[in-house]
Amino acid sequence: MNINIPAVHLTPQNGEKKLLKEQVKKIIISQNLDNQRRLIKAIASELKISVLDCAAAMAVLSEKNLIDKNASSGIINAVDKPLPTTLQPVIKFIRYRLDVGNQHALNLIELKKILVEESGVDVKNIANVRIQDTYTLIDLPDEMPQEIFHHLKSVELNGRKLDIRRVKPRNKKKNTRRYKNPKMASQPAVMN
Repeated sequence: MNINIPAVHLTPQNGEKKLLKEQVKKIIISQNLDNQRRLIKAIASELKISVLDCAAAMAVLSEKNLIDKNASSGIINAVDKPLPTTLQPVIKFIRYRLDVGNQHALNLIELKKILVEESGVDVKNIANVRIQDTYTLIDLPDEMPQEIFHHLKSVELNGRKLDIRRVKPRNKKKNTRRYKNPKMASQPAVMN
């Protein structure tokens, strides 16, 4: 039996799927999902359905809630919005360290929300968030004004100050020291 699978072309729907896959990958890397896994297993068990069906239904609920929230706030649904035709300028990012992490009940959504509210940074310009146990690493645009940077040091999230500070890039020093052969150094140079 031959099954014809149509070729996949990059359309806005496929572009959105790619973006969704990237977001899912980032969440899996940066978040502790144990509580969510337990919740999905418990609901699936109670409803006597597969974990996959339960997760799919929850994704539909999440998508519906996002669409409803966007509609009530006047935001156009991403599916209806045309894709931009111009290239966005390249933004230089700087790595920062925040003194809040998983131990302080930090989650990605709450962190992004507070950064948008307190600094005015566009949520699209918050990148590479790595939430650890006691701290978080995050990339923000380079052009952050000093006043906002100092303000973010004192902003509290779950009763703990962000205490944001810039992470110095690691210096990749090359070993430039040259070792001379001691026997060669003690011998006089021979000229021809």
